[in-house]
Amino acid sequence: MKQRLFVTNFNKNFTGVSATAANVIRAQMGRYDLSLVGYPLPGCPDPITLKQARAASAEAAIWHVRRNTEMRAALWSRDVLRLPIKVVFTSAAQRRHSAFPRWLIGRMDAVVATTQKAASFVPHVRAVAPHGVDTALFHPAQDRAQAWAELRFGGQRGIATIGRIRPEKGTDDFVRAMIALLPNHPEAVALVIGKATREHQGFLAGLMAQVEAAKLGQRILFPGEIPATDLPKLVRGLSLVMQLPQYEGYGMAPLEAMASAVPFVGYDAGYYRTFTAQGRAGTIVTSSDEAAAAADHILAGKVEQMGRFARDHAAAHFSAAAEADGIDTVYQSLWR
Repeated sequence: MKQRLFVTNFNKNFTGVSATAANVIRAQMGRYDLSLVGYPLPGCPDPITLKQARAASAEAAIWHVRRNTEMRAALWSRDVLRLPIKVVFTSAAQRRHSAFPRWLIGRMDAVVATTQKAASFVPHVRAVAPHGVDTALFHPAQDRAQAWAELRFGGQRGIATIGRIRPEKGTDDFVRAMIALLPNHPEAVALVIGKATREHQGFLAGLMAQVEAAKLGQRILFPGEIPATDLPKLVRGLSLVMQLPQYEGYGMAPLEAMASAVPFVGYDAGYYRTFTAQGRAGTIVTSSDEAAAAADHILAGKVEQMGRFARDHAAAHFSAAAEADGIDTVYQSLWR
């Protein structure tokens, strides 16, 4: 009889946390009697409600949570409703949590940290399991040029940044880098993939004004948020991904690029420096000017070589299956 596992997803928006959860769930399907609780995730079982999860938890089970709201629901289920569950939390933050999350995390049965640095900020860490990418879903294109052409953005090659459009994600630094880079690469088109929430509409308008002032409105595009199901196809058509956040807990976009044989340029945030494999899969920079120069160097003849190494490196060291294996050691210790 398979062990019972409930994985929560209480955010209706598809975020970085959603992506990492979906990757692991797809790798866990078949291992356990698994239920997704809350909102749907691509490639995962149809979700059940919180009420249904509680009703199905009359016997020993693990609840795996990743957000404050999910920790609260699990603690209520365990400590107030007295359900026989153990609660596991994944922590990626590479800084001290604020007071309330610290209180919640302190009441978990076990914590899985994504890095050694993240582990230093939380109690009850049972394993360090770096987030992994679904290397079957994110895979290289057979013909990168054709894959890009099929996306219909124009040009002969693509560069993208992926994530919410806001200052913390460095969208402005990406735009500055592209304004410096693209005049030297007339074949390239840059994409700002992501959504600007209401409070960042002014920020987005300012970026678009900069692009128009540079006369690059046809080459720096803002397609908005791409559905999660369409993202793998987009990524494998790219020649370069550039992520320049001020802060990142971990960061999946470089890994998704690497699994798709796409090199990346990024700031020293999240786990990016480790992803680079000492510069063979990506390049760490400290400013938008350095980002433009690094992109120029890669586009000048390094895309295929770095892309091949990046794919091999992601598959060998950062697969979702490896993350699921690390998490399983925690589950087994709790079940024992």
